[in-house]
Amino acid sequence: MSSGPRWAVEGRNWPHRAASRFVETPGLTWHVQQMGDGAGPVALLLHGTGAATHSWRDVMPLLARDYTVVAPDLPGHGFTQGRPQGGLTLVAMARAVDDLLGALGQVPAVVVGHSAGAAIALQLVHWRGDDVPVVGLNPALMPFPGLAAQLFPSLARMLFVNPLVPRMLAGIARLPGEPERFLRRATGSALDAQGLRCYAALLGNAGHCGGAMEMMASWDLDTLSRTLPAITAPVQLVHARGDVAVPLASVEKAAALLPHARLEVLPGLGHLAHEERPDLVAALIHAHARQQRETVG
Repeated sequence: MSSGPRWAVEGRNWPHRAASRFVETPGLTWHVQQMGDGAGPVALLLHGTGAATHSWRDVMPLLARDYTVVAPDLPGHGFTQGRPQGGLTLVAMARAVDDLLGALGQVPAVVVGHSAGAAIALQLVHWRGDDVPVVGLNPALMPFPGLAAQLFPSLARMLFVNPLVPRMLAGIARLPGEPERFLRRATGSALDAQGLRCYAALLGNAGHCGGAMEMMASWDLDTLSRTLPAITAPVQLVHARGDVAVPLASVEKAAALLPHARLEVLPGLGHLAHEERPDLVAALIHAHARQQRETVG
């Protein structure tokens, strides 16, 4: 696989660069951003496929008023280097995040995941045996419907093993205006200039594209869907009606399988709703975590 984005080049103007650090765990050097005074409860933020810490650029300062916010670049993405044991499967990614938490000496009080990051969040709390509150934003938790369930993983695997494909996709992403057009088509979201600049830097890198493709090729949502009824953590699922990447019906199915889940649907936003309306999403995270604290208390 090609090397990923370079911190000294693509990361030179990265959002909240001063909050960044690099942390070693077995097989990985993580890029992690941490914000807050360190005294508040820990909010762990996990981005989705193809994204990185920049995805939380406007959510983090809002949460940092009350939380110690921890946001890593997932393996295969952004400025995190290396490979977890077991590759970029859902279980291996969750265990790698658990290793990162151990290296940081942090125990999350709430775990927030966007899209595929929501699947990692649920797998993580299940793996840890925690009842930590989880917020899943436009969560990708259920297998693709119909024929796509059989075709998509196989297609992703075939594309991933061809080393020319990530380079080709990165080359396309470097065309003027293409990242904005792609994101609009793929997510239904309209992003600000900073967000577009960050996505352009990532999508124009063959290593990052290859990592995202390997993650998709390795994903096993069938097994996760069978695991959902055993997850006892309180879960707030949030979906946007303008999301063209994850169907609302699949989120409704996931909510029905989770024993302690609520679903809220947001109007007028797309798959990257947390980047479009960080204030609204931060308020939802605060409300869910606060309600769980009051329930336990």
